[in-house]
Amino acid sequence: MEQTTLAPLPAIGATRFDLRPIRISDAGLWALYAGDARVAQMTPAIPHPLPPGAAEAYVARATAPDRGDETWVLDGSRTGLSEFLGVVTLTRIDTGKAEISYWVGPAFWNAGYASEAVEALLGSNPLGLDTVYASVFQGNPQSARVLTHAGFEYIGDAEAYCLAQNRMLPTWTYLRRLAAAA
Repeated sequence: MEQTTLAPLPAIGATRFDLRPIRISDAGLWALYAGDARVAQMTPAIPHPLPPGAAEAYVARATAPDRGDETWVLDGSRTGLSEFLGVVTLTRIDTGKAEISYWVGPAFWNAGYASEAVEALLGSNPLGLDTVYASVFQGNPQSARVLTHAGFEYIGDAEAYCLAQNRMLPTWTYLRRLAAAA
């Protein structure tokens, strides 16, 4: 099987922070915030408690030349904020289509960082996408508001497994069409 090496991700400027590719030095803050049960329980794939080496393994996957996801860190160091506020990820699912996911560390909740990150990423459209999907657990209406604020349209209910909660949970599913990349 032929391996594909993906191009490096661009940095994307937002008003209060920059979206930049994740790097090895982010593992400690990723573990601090992702290891919080409140974060893990609102994501499908973060275990709680985090096992040893989980952060390093996550960063290694996110920076691998043949990665399946494109992950950016919300880095506020340019404006005096933390160098790690959270992450936003695009997972390719087909040509021109991806699923967006995101989380922000609890210390930075309710300040609009997730909305700003989603809007900056979609506005930049670095992968040249025409359609972006998203789903959030129904117990997380704040994340649903991030999506509707960013122009996503609700398309239905589904279920997804939550590793931290060790069970299936109901989700809301969303879609946003983007202008074709030039």
